[in-house]
Amino acid sequence: MFNFDHTYLKLPDAFYAHVVADEFPQPKLLAFNSEFAEQELELKFRGLHDQDLADIFSGQKLPEHAKPIALAYAGHQFGHFVPQLGDGRALLLGETLTSKGKRYDVQLKGAGPTPFSRNGDGKSSLGPVIREYIVSEAMHYLNVPTTRALAAVLTGEEVFREQALPGAVFTRVASSHIRVGTFEYFAVRRDVENLKVLADYAMARHYAEIDKEDPNKYLSFLERVAKAQAHMVALWLSYGFIHGVMNTDNMSISGETIDYGPCAFMDNFSFDKVFSSIDRGGRYRYQNQIPIAKWNLTRLASCLIPLVHENEKKAIVLLEETLEKCFHFYEASYRVVMAKKLGIFEATPGDDDLIKSWLQYLEKQDLDFTLSFRNLSEASCGLSSNPSFQEFYSNWQSRLAAQSQTIEAVKELMRSVNPVFIPRNHQVEAAIQAALKGDLTLFNELNLVLKKPFHDQAQFKRYQFAPEPEERIGATFCGT
Repeated sequence: MFNFDHTYLKLPDAFYAHVVADEFPQPKLLAFNSEFAEQELELKFRGLHDQDLADIFSGQKLPEHAKPIALAYAGHQFGHFVPQLGDGRALLLGETLTSKGKRYDVQLKGAGPTPFSRNGDGKSSLGPVIREYIVSEAMHYLNVPTTRALAAVLTGEEVFREQALPGAVFTRVASSHIRVGTFEYFAVRRDVENLKVLADYAMARHYAEIDKEDPNKYLSFLERVAKAQAHMVALWLSYGFIHGVMNTDNMSISGETIDYGPCAFMDNFSFDKVFSSIDRGGRYRYQNQIPIAKWNLTRLASCLIPLVHENEKKAIVLLEETLEKCFHFYEASYRVVMAKKLGIFEATPGDDDLIKSWLQYLEKQDLDFTLSFRNLSEASCGLSSNPSFQEFYSNWQSRLAAQSQTIEAVKELMRSVNPVFIPRNHQVEAAIQAALKGDLTLFNELNLVLKKPFHDQAQFKRYQFAPEPEERIGATFCGT
């Protein structure tokens, strides 16, 4: 089954707390990602019944060599620093290692309280589990770095939020759960010894190409994190995805999308679109995600001061120089992915205005983000007589004509990055409401169709449509 290893458990005690899952009355398996388990994690579950899997993935039956822990971290939440957060409703079973040496964390979310729960029950209702399962898998097939879904289990008990809801546990797989907030946890305590342990561990695990003897290795580490996060956020923007809670404790240093709470994909485009019901000031709105990613990176840089140089002023100068270089990664990554969506093979800074003019047109006309890009992929002539569109279209055609690639190559590129299908909010919500009534048909169909987001699938055509105005969902909610 699992080939568990426990490198994080070998770190000092300050990094984690030992935990056990709550007892649940009647665990029932809702979903198990057998393809991911067998093909990528190289895990063998054949011969196990659904009840065995339900017991394992609700924490009732620990796999051999599992040693559950909850991880400590801090974080800036909506700009305000909280010195101790940690896994309040999650436990790490262990790390599983593949034959190629790839390491994955296997974590249960919603398995009960931990020492970091801060008076919470440590549990999850079914809705957030369904949402994270669908959206995280969809992100994977959209080629966005992300945590993955391994299993979803009903616990057989109710949890209480605004009302009584079915309880559930989600099994998440990540390359690690080290966050910017993990560094903040030790930095605020001025625990330089453990801060160095963490930085060296994170480099060895995620950026092993950094020379351990390099005197500037912590600057190199910051640069690698910046590149990974810049690539991730650029892809979010290219698909109209809004994370919703880009707190430092929700930013993985591996550059994987993590913690799908009040996240959503836009339907009609707006630069200032917000979904999170608690983001009243729009801090994490669509167009602010790059600035926030830079802000979060700066928080990571401040943690590295005592590691970069013994002279604090010298360290700050070196980090500021590195940050200035790193900040360019974000716009450059965004330009590359957005230019491809317009069929541009080699992006240049001059393409920024073209990209912006297309988005301004979408916003002004209240058009669907995903379908508009896909329709553009299929167009060989003007799609609209609107003057704003015609101006964009003329500039776009001139830009394409300056390339050496054929129009068919352009269309092929555009089709490869402009999806037909995304996990639309109204469809995810419909799947949740059906699941609450015991019907997983929509959940299973959505997961199936979203495995091929760039392909026309005639039998699932209904899933590509934008919602009617009355079907649009304006707010999403955190599962806690």
